Amino acid sequence: MKFDENVLERLRVNLNNENGRLVIRSGLGGDNVAEYSFGIEEEYFLADASTLEVATQTPNELFEAGSFSTGGQAMREMLQAQIEVATNVHVDANDAREELKFLRQELARVAGRYGLAIMASGTHPTAAWPHSKPTPKPRYENMMKDLGTIGHRNMLCGMHIHVQLRDVEKRFAVMRAMIPHLPLFIALAASSPFWSSRDTGLRGYRLAAYDELPRTGLPELFEGKADYDAYVIALVNSGVMPDETHIWWAMRPSLRHPTLELRAPDVCTRLEDAIVLACLYRSLIRYLCERPGLAEDVTVVDRAIAVENKWRAQRYGTECVFATKDGGVSIQEMLSNVIARVSGDAAALGCLAEVERCRDILARGSSADAQLRAYQRSGRDLKTVTRWIAEETVAG
Repeated sequence: MKFDENVLERLRVNLNNENGRLVIRSGLGGDNVAEYSFGIEEEYFLADASTLEVATQTPNELFEAGSFSTGGQAMREMLQAQIEVATNVHVDANDAREELKFLRQELARVAGRYGLAIMASGTHPTAAWPHSKPTPKPRYENMMKDLGTIGHRNMLCGMHIHVQLRDVEKRFAVMRAMIPHLPLFIALAASSPFWSSRDTGLRGYRLAAYDELPRTGLPELFEGKADYDAYVIALVNSGVMPDETHIWWAMRPSLRHPTLELRAPDVCTRLEDAIVLACLYRSLIRYLCERPGLAEDVTVVDRAIAVENKWRAQRYGTECVFATKDGGVSIQEMLSNVIARVSGDAAALGCLAEVERCRDILARGSSADAQLRAYQRSGRDLKTVTRWIAEETVAG
């Protein structure tokens, strides 16, 4: 594919002379730079550019144009009202920020040619899921046959963060050790307080709907890859699923990449929130990977507490008080404790400033908090909320 040289410059990438692939400049210069490298996937709603009501049918030409203009980094999702972007692999937070900014703004520009806008939020405030239509692709058509109404209710947009861990067993150890921390990411990224034109009372309603799907929620306490493989083989051989990409846990080992993929968070309306949370996740992975014994400390009790905290994160967001074995802990204290533990790892990865800025989400509120403020200040006008989401998605 031919790439615009101006776009390559903006993304800080070069074309590899051997095979024409994109190479992130900050990723050049050593074999060890790949460990803990990261990438971000974001899902957006497609909405009418004038009314900001969610689209039901979207033309193939839009996705073809979006893919071309982003170098193949924009693609369809399960429902026609959704579109997804995926960044390149990064080791530098600034490069990831610039690329994600480009992808959002370029996709918004292309969508505008078709009378559409993109919106980054876990749920669309006024979307009516019964009107949703699946994307005409065999994978999604087969999923809809399996999931029925629950598939149509998947009018939801999330953020996925991949961090590379080349050692497979370390990947599974870190996944187990990460389980108690997952509710923190859910709370900080919450952007889905509305569903079907109603205030749900939750900061993050998306997971309440998403968890209707099978094989969702927190990962099981597998001892290692052998346990996980046995689980996958049992489900595939039983005809439950075609392959492990149909495991949709809050965090999972990736099938296609040597990464541990965080899937729990809502898509962040503010671009900067996405970057700082990706850096926090990346730093926490390094911290846990360098201390393999921590995985053994996570028990069935710890997972059960994490399940409760997942609910509390969805319900209360940035006002959450988490349950622990020693009593309730505020989200401010929880975040401060995590940042203190991973600060050395964040510094080693060159993203300490971004990790520290996770505190800004608590200071000014998450996307869910901003949406609810706009809703109250406007006399409960959801059009004001959708306008804020659309504008903030492409701001900066």
